[in-house]
Amino acid sequence: MSARSVPPTRSGLVRAGAQLGRVRKGRELLNRKREALITELFRSARPALDARQQVEERARLAYHALLEALAVHGEQALRTYAWPDRKIEIELQHRQVWGVAVPSIVSHTPIQRTLTARETAASSVGPAAAQAATEFERLIEIVLEALPKEQLVRRLGVALSKATRQVNTLQLRVEPALTAELGSLKRMLEERERDERSRLRHVLRRRERHK
Repeated sequence: MSARSVPPTRSGLVRAGAQLGRVRKGRELLNRKREALITELFRSARPALDARQQVEERARLAYHALLEALAVHGEQALRTYAWPDRKIEIELQHRQVWGVAVPSIVSHTPIQRTLTARETAASSVGPAAAQAATEFERLIEIVLEALPKEQLVRRLGVALSKATRQVNTLQLRVEPALTAELGSLKRMLEERERDERSRLRHVLRRRERHK
């Protein structure tokens, strides 16, 4: 509802004023939410950045080990060592951070394995291929640890952007428009009241003349 959608009456003026009050209250609530999101985002940014740096460092080590294994065994041999494939099961749980759903990993299949668990013969694999497999398993573990932190920062950023747009819309568009329309409605009612008083005085003067 806007001031244009209400009749120029006292009850319409009351409804328009109530709507403006709700808009201002909503803006204040969104402002508080935005401030809380900013605080949480700054608190979460450093752990996420540290986790990303750890991932990058572990990835550098893993790919360096992979290049050494490729140099020793060749691509086809490494593909043979990588068989059979395995599934990694992950249990997720969502928590709410200022109304933002953020996933967290509750548990997952153990990542690092021994040569026996990999179902490969130690004599046929060689240290280079085994080291490459170990480095990539460590990389996967660090990625799983970093994922919730990365998602938290990403989703907080999206929520902050949305809250900022909503605050700006209310503060820069909706509230000024309602304030202007409410003022216009007040002036219209005041003008109508002046016209009514003027007509009343005119009627009274005519009655006085005809007495």
